[in-house]
Amino acid sequence: MATRYDAVIVGAGHNGLVTAGYLSRMGLKVLVLERRYVVGGACVTEEIFPGFKVSTAAYLCSLLHPKVVSDLELPRFGYHIFPKDPASFTPLPDGRYFFLWQDSQRNPAEIAKFSERDAGLFSAYEDFLSRLAAVAEQTFTMTPPNLLPRSLQDWGTYLRLIPSLLRLGRKDLLAGMKMMFQSVRDFLDERFESDVLKATLATDGVIGINGGPSTPGTAYVLLHHCMGEVGGKRGLWGFVEGGMGGVADALRRSSEAYGSITRTSAPVARIRIRDGRALGVVLENDEEIDAAIVVSNADPKQTFLRLIEPPALPEDFRRGIEHIRMEGCSLKVNLALSELPNFKAYPGNGPGPQHKGTIHICPSLDYMERAWDDTRQGIPSREPMLECCIPTTYDPSLAPPGKHLMSIFVQYAPYKLANASWDEIRDAYADRVIDILSDYAPNIKGAILDRQVLTPLDLEREFGLTHGNIFHGELSLDQLFFLRPLPGWAQYRTPIRNLYLCGSGTHPGGGVTGVPGHNAAREILRDWRKLKR
Repeated sequence: MATRYDAVIVGAGHNGLVTAGYLSRMGLKVLVLERRYVVGGACVTEEIFPGFKVSTAAYLCSLLHPKVVSDLELPRFGYHIFPKDPASFTPLPDGRYFFLWQDSQRNPAEIAKFSERDAGLFSAYEDFLSRLAAVAEQTFTMTPPNLLPRSLQDWGTYLRLIPSLLRLGRKDLLAGMKMMFQSVRDFLDERFESDVLKATLATDGVIGINGGPSTPGTAYVLLHHCMGEVGGKRGLWGFVEGGMGGVADALRRSSEAYGSITRTSAPVARIRIRDGRALGVVLENDEEIDAAIVVSNADPKQTFLRLIEPPALPEDFRRGIEHIRMEGCSLKVNLALSELPNFKAYPGNGPGPQHKGTIHICPSLDYMERAWDDTRQGIPSREPMLECCIPTTYDPSLAPPGKHLMSIFVQYAPYKLANASWDEIRDAYADRVIDILSDYAPNIKGAILDRQVLTPLDLEREFGLTHGNIFHGELSLDQLFFLRPLPGWAQYRTPIRNLYLCGSGTHPGGGVTGVPGHNAAREILRDWRKLKR
């Protein structure tokens, strides 16, 4: 007789593994199925060049929730993170440069090189974001209430928010509400005058977003990226030891320590449904697996438009899923290097501060705006914004001795091109990216030993990210909180009984947070207890 599981989880991305960790700790018999050869989804380390361990997709960590880290005992299972210091390095075409440091006491002097006024305002800006993020973070681990409350649980969630909002005070509350609707340009223009400071900060508002710095709602995305912490420092990011796969590996070991089973190279073809209820899954090799509960870590479109037959879903729900905005606009280049880049603005081949922070090739908001303008015409940005990281300056074990890895996150690269296909232009566009980087670090071309290029189409093919969207759906106001993935379906349940969602297409959205997996597990366990009574 085939083995029957209490829960089968479709996809061993980090949120699927988080859900498995919580369910297995409560005694459920859990099976996690992953179509790729390695766990982690987009949070993975792969040896794509001999001797180089590459974080192929996700590349930095900050948002992984402390409660998830603690509850699932991740340090015990090998999770460790190196805080970035400096936070960022922005070289400029005129030979100047700009650092933001982990130590906030060092930042005013750096900012004063460009604006004495902004130097005096920056501490208040950081404090404001910290206060706002502290309140917003409280909503992360909540199950969103229905917009129109249907139960005491809905009313209780709304009531729990009130004390936090009141503690903000009238000024912060009004500024925070305004921020939710603002563009990142308008938000920063109200506060600062230095273009390099604004451009450096604005990158957090557009990374992975199908919009430019003047697009309404991008100010919230900046706040979203400030909600994490490393080493107790809010808003700081870091490198995971062993690459981003170190997160997934720790999560897998954590869940398996409590009996969860993980199978790789086990692609799910469809979710089995009868009489409106999920019964298990069928793999692509026709193997059937029975389960009392099915949990999908795939994005909503993959789940409902690929894994479920149309007659099983209400027509209005299916139409709603079809209209979720999920257009990717990012491209990733991974480089194996024989030496570190030597920046004209801050020369040096030995590991220095210019190599240890996030390197922003984006000198102004207007530069960023022009990059976005190209995308609206269906062409990759001719002068794209580049966000570069060199993890080997913290973790030399990722590369052979004396060699380095560089991750380049490229914005903007639209999924849908006007007059070409990504398979046709992939290498030519990667060459353009390297040309731009070489304007700032002339030795980079000669240092490249190998490279990997992941277009939005490749992100869809390799990682199952519909249209290459790294967040499982845009982080816009109409696709957040009780509207994510759809109004009326924000509580991790679906119209199919015993079928749940646990991926980034649910609240609170994208990034390596583990929170959707945490929240989904809580709701699953709540229903499980009722089922077992």
